[in-house]
Amino acid sequence: MNRTDHKVIRFLLADDHSLIRQGLVFVLEDIGREHEVFHTSNLQQTLEFITSHPIDIAIIDAHFPDGNSLSMIPEIRKLQPEIRILIFTGIDEEVHALKFINAGVNGFLSKLNEEDEIKQAIMKIITHGEYISSKTQALLMSSIHNPSLINPFSSLTERELQIAGMYAEGLGNLEIANRLDVKQNTVSTIKKRIFDKLKIDNLVELIELYKNHY
Repeated sequence: MNRTDHKVIRFLLADDHSLIRQGLVFVLEDIGREHEVFHTSNLQQTLEFITSHPIDIAIIDAHFPDGNSLSMIPEIRKLQPEIRILIFTGIDEEVHALKFINAGVNGFLSKLNEEDEIKQAIMKIITHGEYISSKTQALLMSSIHNPSLINPFSSLTERELQIAGMYAEGLGNLEIANRLDVKQNTVSTIKKRIFDKLKIDNLVELIELYKNHY
């Protein structure tokens, strides 16, 4: 039986902007399915709520002031394996959709879409359990031949990924060299390989990219 076939669909709207949540409330009312709506405004609230309340569909922003919701998806799945998760966000679909799909969400939707597309996406989540836009479908097909589309760090070796993470923590070449007990110029050489593989030019880009994927 489809979980959303029962009388009342339980929605959780997780976004730090109350205007976004209120806009979604209006969309849900237009859909015409009997439902209950609950609200959270940060990652911690969202996890705490899902821990103690059964939810059918969670519509969640990708980023909150207290962190990236990507890290929360596996925890939500453990708490409620059958929950349907729709990421509703302003971040670039072409850059970010695949990593969220790969993490286990049921759909990725841009806030830049028209209201009709938003309504259609929510209806597909209700009736079919997923929403994959044509843009994300094309990305999924491309990722079969190019796994780095999902996570560009998949092209790095274990040591390169370890050092990338240290740079993301704010460590410098000398600190990394001391921690790994290697020469400083070895760290510099690995940094250059990381930049080449990720097609970036500086540490600011590396830190931003790492933050988006971990």
